[in-house]
Amino acid sequence: MTGTLDVARLRDETPGCASGAHFNHAGASLPNAATVAAVTGHLRHEALHGAMEAAAGAGGTIAAARADAAVLLGAAADEVAFTTSGSAGFGLAFAALPKLRAGDRILVGRQEWGGNLATMRAAADRAGAGVEEIPCRDDGSVDPDALAAMIDDRVRLVSLTWLPANGGLVNDAAAVGRVARGAGVPYFVDAGQALGQMPVDVGAIGCDVLAGAGRKYLRGPRGTALLYVRSGFAERLDPAFLDVQSAPWSGTGPARRTDARLFEMAETPVALLLGLAVALSQARSIGADAIRQRIRHLADGLRAQLAGIAGVTVRDLGTERSGLVSFTLDGMEAQDLRERLAPKGCASARTACPTRRSTWRRGGSARSSAPR
Repeated sequence: MTGTLDVARLRDETPGCASGAHFNHAGASLPNAATVAAVTGHLRHEALHGAMEAAAGAGGTIAAARADAAVLLGAAADEVAFTTSGSAGFGLAFAALPKLRAGDRILVGRQEWGGNLATMRAAADRAGAGVEEIPCRDDGSVDPDALAAMIDDRVRLVSLTWLPANGGLVNDAAAVGRVARGAGVPYFVDAGQALGQMPVDVGAIGCDVLAGAGRKYLRGPRGTALLYVRSGFAERLDPAFLDVQSAPWSGTGPARRTDARLFEMAETPVALLLGLAVALSQARSIGADAIRQRIRHLADGLRAQLAGIAGVTVRDLGTERSGLVSFTLDGMEAQDLRERLAPKGCASARTACPTRRSTWRRGGSARSSAPR
């Protein structure tokens, strides 16, 4: 036991734990048997009765999943939408912002996820706007004071990847939020590595939009994600497209939703959402504090053991650190190390991820997440 987290029971409930040590929660965690059963059971139901008929009975479970997600985020249920990936959620919300104009500015952290950065750069290039990097503190984290000095009336968005995907750094998302909120600038947070790993409170962060995948520390199915849109902020957004879910028809025509479900479509992966419902329920019952404690214990232990190996250098930045552990081994490329570890049952150690600005500054590194 660690706090209220019964590790032995959780491992027994997870079939993949019998296959070796899983070091890739930052990419995708191992689902438990109940999550898998929810997905496969619904697919069998679809096969027997038809997809539409099967979906008709799933509404209550999906509503419960939305409520669980809201509790985990510190949000209201109508501020939560389900999307297919964190990148999709971020992209949908970004595309709904007012169009950029020449001279507009977007301010991003050094560790911005490559997909988000590509989306913002493409829009900025079309408009003649700019994407600028916020300076970092000495520990590598985004500097809120430097951000404050950059704010002017041309800034249209502040975007932060809270926990970068290629190292253990934890940015001070709440401090960045105070600057953005004080300036009245929209604030987007990529929380892909934070959801399910540590407590999340969107009110304390002060963000307008927060997105993250269900497949990582939440241990949900791939192809699921959460998108938070602050109440009232959705009314300021203009989605790139609508359908009968995001804009239901009435006698006078389509009525666009004014909550987060403005970004949901009528066609949804019901089986995957039912699997996500199980994962969310479990995460809520365990509690983010207990999960964070367990992950910190494992990550700190892994860093200490790696630091004791000749030729290994731990590369993690930051004062507060997450469960992502990055390191280099003298004389060996990251991909070669991954291939060497695979036969030893460490099948999911990963090479450095496309958080490009940060990775280039630090040199390529291997990345892993401490096994749970």
